[in-house]
Amino acid sequence: MAASSLDASTPVYPLYISGVIVDFSNSKKNVESFELRKSPTPIKSGAGKALRQAFSPPMKLSLGDTFSLQVQYKKWFGIKTEYEDIIFDPEDMFRVCGAREGQEYNKVHKNITIVVELSGNPTTEANSSPDETLELRPTTDEIFRKCPQFRILVIGKTGVGKSSLINHAFGVQNAIASHDKPGEVSIDDEFISSQNNKFVLHDSKGFEPGEKDNLKIVRDFIDRRRKMPCLKDQLHAVWLCFEIPRAGGRLLETGVEQFLTSKHEGKLGNIPIVVVFTKYDTLLDRVERTLDRSSLKGMSKADIQELTKKNAKDKLQEVCVAPLEKFAGSDIPHVAVSTNGDHEETLGRLIQTTEELVRNHVGTDASVMTSVAQRVDPALKIKASIEVGKRKYWKAFTSSVPFKNRSMWDCLHVLHTDIVNVWNFQDPNGYLCSPELRGLMTNMVNELDVGPTADANQNLKFGLSMVGTIAGIASALAGPAAPIIVPIAVSVVVVKWVHEVYQQSYVLLLILYQENNDGSLPSCAALLRFMEYIIDLTLVLQTLYLLSENQELSRRAIKFAVKSYHDSPMNGRVRNRIQEYDRQLTLRKRVDRDSLDQLIELLQSCSISAKEASDLRGSLPAVDLSSDEPWDTVEKS
Repeated sequence: MAASSLDASTPVYPLYISGVIVDFSNSKKNVESFELRKSPTPIKSGAGKALRQAFSPPMKLSLGDTFSLQVQYKKWFGIKTEYEDIIFDPEDMFRVCGAREGQEYNKVHKNITIVVELSGNPTTEANSSPDETLELRPTTDEIFRKCPQFRILVIGKTGVGKSSLINHAFGVQNAIASHDKPGEVSIDDEFISSQNNKFVLHDSKGFEPGEKDNLKIVRDFIDRRRKMPCLKDQLHAVWLCFEIPRAGGRLLETGVEQFLTSKHEGKLGNIPIVVVFTKYDTLLDRVERTLDRSSLKGMSKADIQELTKKNAKDKLQEVCVAPLEKFAGSDIPHVAVSTNGDHEETLGRLIQTTEELVRNHVGTDASVMTSVAQRVDPALKIKASIEVGKRKYWKAFTSSVPFKNRSMWDCLHVLHTDIVNVWNFQDPNGYLCSPELRGLMTNMVNELDVGPTADANQNLKFGLSMVGTIAGIASALAGPAAPIIVPIAVSVVVVKWVHEVYQQSYVLLLILYQENNDGSLPSCAALLRFMEYIIDLTLVLQTLYLLSENQELSRRAIKFAVKSYHDSPMNGRVRNRIQEYDRQLTLRKRVDRDSLDQLIELLQSCSISAKEASDLRGSLPAVDLSSDEPWDTVEKS
């Protein structure tokens, strides 16, 4: 979901839709009916060339919601029916209408005029405080306002592998399309990919012989950027790329040595610089060819691979690290990477090293954006989700203040949005923040009340059991294009508690405790549901990460991920662990940080590294998830 361009300091109230008018008097098309996304009842055509539907009570539209009309036309004398979706931009509606009452929002689409009639909040009481009527704003909105993108400078000669590195690290294609065109590249040019707009790339060809001015250009660029007052304009990291040289080859040119000396002497400031040794796989191949074959007899393939890596590490120290430390000192970070073959863990180390340096030298907002932008390491996504959650809304685990007098549905909405924003999938249609997926997740959480389903002491490690579930679902499909049947209600939220007002305080728990005749402690249902929702959504997205492989999302892919997690042993183990935690809690623990710590511990135990993700992905069966299908393919009883 894209960051809001609305000023985050401006209070945002929800909009309330009291009616919709579709006027097709100026259109040649014969509109038979239209269906509002938030109201599944079609509005049929009557006399005249306009349709109108009133809503009582008015429908609430929150910032971040999707809003569209599906219009049905009749063609060929009423023989053929055609459908068209008209998409609205809720952010523009908020910008135009704000919190004022009695307004209209107008949209013209192919000579069809749509008028959205707005009214005031029908449920707001006169004595409600301003804070209680404000829209809950995702924490990521504020982070994205300050730092909408991770800004990185990549330095390296032509052919060193910069494009491949960026493509794999950020999950895009053709990252540096212009770097091979002499005379057309400026270090000030910003590359922003349509496939991942959460990073900004600056490219420099490095310090090749004959380009005497390039060292000054790079130094000046870094100096200008670090003096800029706004975090979004500052440079957050530099990757200095070298291809691992062959025997006798020289790693550092004169310009590079001068650049590294400048860094060592502090002339470049605190900007994080990571030296990246590229094409590590070719070094491994060369080292393996030099192994004494007679000494390998009786060794397993795994043992030979470990010996190769050990020898490659020694060679890397000799030809790369030692020359580097001569000019930059021993404290400059360096990582050997490969984008070919089974070496995903090398990219993971590069991203982790970068994120840690950005956190320590630039700030947490920039480090969160580092994790958001990268598409290599799922564990960093979970780490960033925890960082975002702890800033505000996860404080509901220790205090009712963040969600005071809010419905559970609104509370879950803002939690959902923050987590989805951190994972940063290619989701141009907004499927991950749609009411349908939110409904799916809410109905899944309702199964928390069913009862124990597994041993609470079982390991929560996310791994081969998930792969087995995915393989089972894939093999059970009737054909490549068979729809994914999700065994949870999609089109309607079937649970009543989502409409309840969230209340959680020490006083309330104490009253409930005193009212229990058997002396038992009351269950903190709201907190447990928050925990379950956060963990379930996170693991669905981690499953989706394995399945999607950085491709544009379809509803079919999302449904496959939901079903895979829902049907896996992991789902039951998470639910049972939360239930067991509830039974073991004391009243004192319910009002301190224990619940938040437990949530974080559960999330961390379920996360997977870049290498684990690569290994699991390699074990998955082939499933066609590129085609799309409706949300509401339900299981037949």
